[in-house]
Amino acid sequence: MRKTISMLLVLVMLLSFAFTGCSSNEDNIIGVAMPTQSLQRWNQDGANMKAKLEEAGYKVILEYADNKVDQQVSQIENMITRGAKVIVVASIDGTALKGALAQAAKEDVKIIAYDRLIRDSENVDFYATFDNYLVGQIQGEYIIESLALESGAGPFNMEVFGGSPDDNNAYFFNGGAMDTLKPYIDNGQLVINSSQTDMEQIAIQGWKSEGAQSRMDNLLTAFYSDKNVDVVLSPNDSLAQGIVASLKAAGYGSADKAYPVLTGQDCDTTNVKMLLAGEQSMSIFKDTRTLADQVVNMVSAIMDEKTVPVNDTETYNNGVKVVPSFLCEPVFADINNYKELLIDSGYYTEDQIK
Repeated sequence: MRKTISMLLVLVMLLSFAFTGCSSNEDNIIGVAMPTQSLQRWNQDGANMKAKLEEAGYKVILEYADNKVDQQVSQIENMITRGAKVIVVASIDGTALKGALAQAAKEDVKIIAYDRLIRDSENVDFYATFDNYLVGQIQGEYIIESLALESGAGPFNMEVFGGSPDDNNAYFFNGGAMDTLKPYIDNGQLVINSSQTDMEQIAIQGWKSEGAQSRMDNLLTAFYSDKNVDVVLSPNDSLAQGIVASLKAAGYGSADKAYPVLTGQDCDTTNVKMLLAGEQSMSIFKDTRTLADQVVNMVSAIMDEKTVPVNDTETYNNGVKVVPSFLCEPVFADINNYKELLIDSGYYTEDQIK
């Protein structure tokens, strides 16, 4: 009898442990689908996201897709099969995931679009990003201040670059910057000698540095054989790297050819070094730790069946629905404040940007 009671107690304890384990965060799988490891920022985003989610007690499947859409689709489908409850997706092509997301919806898997809006699907539950229109505005305002345009200075020669046409963010960056600079373009203080401003003309597929370098080479040859370019609007750091390579080859950085005012985004270590060398003027700082924290908050709210925190329910229409969004606020780094923003905050060490 005593033996039977002991066995029953053991069974009760095992069952109790099993049910407790099933309800813990450690048994809840979260998928994180990143586009590529070829850009520093996605490595940082993925690493920060994984660390923050694991700190919160979740199991994390982190995958990078080598900028191949089919590979990302396959990875998302695999995450669903492996039991992911929420999948965070930084898409390669914002229009190519409809089938995978439909499968996710059937399995009651929630989708958070990360930094890049996923388009043309009703099965995007939330969007976490930085205010991408504001990114462009800050770049435009930096140009205005650097060139003293409000004081009437000019005219200055400017050229404009756009991001990858399959990335929805590229249009927000461009819109924010060009809307801010439009009065100075219209009154002739900023002169775009190539007249190329449409995204079809200025977009660089895949955000590739070599694409930006090639286009800058062509612009310099065609429009700047007898004059200098004074400002280049670059939406991100990978394009800025290609632009600087082209400018160097054309003799910029010498006594009679100063580097133009050049914008960027992401504060990649290579570009921070370029900033310190005077080759790039500024870069938008989007602290991936901030965005990772916000995504963890959203994931936890979904998993706990609580209200998911958002602060924008109007802006981001993906062609099918307005996706509830949380927008973090970006800032910029330049030669004057980079140490406070990037070093003192612990984002980088001094050695990383020597």
